Amino acid sequence: MNPSSTTETEAPTTAPTADRDAAPGLDWSDETGAQTAEYGIVTLAAVGFAGVLAVVLAGTDVKGLLLDIVKNALSFG
Repeated sequence: MNPSSTTETEAPTTAPTADRDAAPGLDWSDETGAQTAEYGIVTLAAVGFAGVLAVVLAGTDVKGLLLDIVKNALSFG
């Protein structure tokens, strides 16, 4: 018999939920790797934002605006 399973006389320590029933035998209190997963999600979001920013900055209108800003900044001297 599996030591983590309950017998008829033992009551489970937590109420079963649909998520827990879908994957029996998993320890849902163990958060090992949760922080790493969060960093991975944030990294993917940053890469997506960088991709959108690269597309926006590649547009001709934005290039013209940035060039005007640099020219104005250099002409004050």
